[in-house]
Amino acid sequence: MDIACSGDTDGRRAISPYDTTSSTSVSEHLAEFVDQADDAFVFLGKRGAFLRGGNFRREAKWAEALKEMGVKGLHFHDLRHTDNTLAAQSGASLADLKARMGHDSDRAALIYQHATRDADQKIADALSARVEAERNADTS
Repeated sequence: MDIACSGDTDGRRAISPYDTTSSTSVSEHLAEFVDQADDAFVFLGKRGAFLRGGNFRREAKWAEALKEMGVKGLHFHDLRHTDNTLAAQSGASLADLKARMGHDSDRAALIYQHATRDADQKIADALSARVEAERNADTS
């Protein structure tokens, strides 16, 4: 299974590209624990069946893993939310986010585009730089 594409393919979610550090870890994990077929599931139960929400938490020993890490209140889907929020903060366009997440609606993708002071300051700085550049061009 390659970590190459994103979106929804015939009802199956594909895996989006990751940064180089994460990609290596994910690739190693997939090579060891996941079948090589392109349509292989990443998480399976003891009998090889697909895991749904409640079964996943139990089979993956999610609560025990969180306790061992000293983390409280983290849901598995929070990892997806964090990744998509960081992708949005990287400057990805709405179309890029929709493709990465496999969403068809703008509304669903916009959830991850949280307004931040840092982003607001970058916008203000960019506008100031543009105005200053125009002023300098007019005086030249």
